[in-house]
Amino acid sequence: MLRRQLGLLAVTALVVGEVVAIGIFLTPAGMARSLGSPFWLLIVWLLMGVMALSGALCYGELAARSPEAGGGYIYLREAYGPGVAFLYGWKCMLVMDPGITAALAAGLASYVGYAVAVSGLWLKVIAIGSILAIAAVNIVGLRLGSGLMQGLTALKLGALAVIAVLAFSLHAGSWSNFVPFFAQHPGSDPLPGALAPALVGAFFAFGGWWEISKLAGEARDPARTLPRALALGVTIVTGIYIVTSAVFLYLVPLERVTSGETFAAQAGELLFGPAGGRVFAWIVIVAVLGSLLGLLMALPRVYYAMAHDGVFFKVVAAVHPRFGTPARAIAIQTVIASLYVALGTFNEIIGYFVFVTVLFVGLTVTGLFRIRRRAPAASYSTWGYPLTPVLFLVLVAVLLLLLAGHNPVRAALGVGIVALGVPVYLLVFRRPSIPPTLEPVGSDDLDSDRSA
Repeated sequence: MLRRQLGLLAVTALVVGEVVAIGIFLTPAGMARSLGSPFWLLIVWLLMGVMALSGALCYGELAARSPEAGGGYIYLREAYGPGVAFLYGWKCMLVMDPGITAALAAGLASYVGYAVAVSGLWLKVIAIGSILAIAAVNIVGLRLGSGLMQGLTALKLGALAVIAVLAFSLHAGSWSNFVPFFAQHPGSDPLPGALAPALVGAFFAFGGWWEISKLAGEARDPARTLPRALALGVTIVTGIYIVTSAVFLYLVPLERVTSGETFAAQAGELLFGPAGGRVFAWIVIVAVLGSLLGLLMALPRVYYAMAHDGVFFKVVAAVHPRFGTPARAIAIQTVIASLYVALGTFNEIIGYFVFVTVLFVGLTVTGLFRIRRRAPAASYSTWGYPLTPVLFLVLVAVLLLLLAGHNPVRAALGVGIVALGVPVYLLVFRRPSIPPTLEPVGSDDLDSDRSA
């Protein structure tokens, strides 16, 4: 049994630390270039903040109703049954987890390219090499302490704070960069088409707030702590992102914004010259390495929650006999993520996994209506219900339409891979007898794996 030891402050800090990962270092330049307007950039951040806040309030009630580890998987299982929960795990393993890993690696490579002046094929080599190296470390069994993770989070937030303070105190930019405030800059993408890539970038930067619900089993008084921490954390993150984007526009005129992801390096160069740009680039590189290390350590282990219900294969969940780590699960995520890096750019990769991720988050919130009909009483009720989940689902529908219209091939590819999980579930997990090599892991196997 997990100990309930996390209070409101701790969970709020985890929300901020989880969400303010690396997306804010990678997306503002592309968002500003696409929208070409300070006003529309502000609208996108506010819209995504409202979406995340309304969704977080709904997830807060789901966490209060099912205060156990597992997060979205648990809620989908309770609302729709094991079949949909299996598709969620299938999506995590084949789409979202390797997708976000590949996106971070591609972003890391762009900063390495800036710092050491390389480009082209070398960027893909660097991205894939970083994935392979970190995966090897995780398979060997390096345990990244919470102190190091907190230090890396402080590094990321500190870098943003330093950029903001120095930019304004040194008068390194110009307020004229915000003029015109409403009209789009010449050369920017026309509306509403410009909203799609900007919302993708904003969603990527906000991504992860729904993952905090997996800590419900370790939070004190989760019915009160989780909803408050999610709402407070998302509000803080929204403020951080608006201020960060304002600093970026203050430093970099829209006509000088590049389509690359090296926002922090551009800001550092404007503040301190080329040397400053390289220093900030290396700060971001270290931060991304920490994020990748955490992802390749944590995400494969999430599959164990699904294994309790027999919705993952034993061959995937097996631990390494010597190192005691989920080596095969890590290897699968590593291979697929490397393939995504080889086939796409940073924006193409996040466009691939964002659509299906938004779809499942929306499906999870929809499940709240089903769960409420079966058990109306709860220790915490979503503020503003039913308007809050309806607002969230409307924003989800708009985002899905924009994403599908902007890049239907990428969206369809992600959905198609998830759909392949349907026959796998029906043919393997619904059959009376399951082949030994594909036998789902039961609780006994899980306990023995954990003790290995």
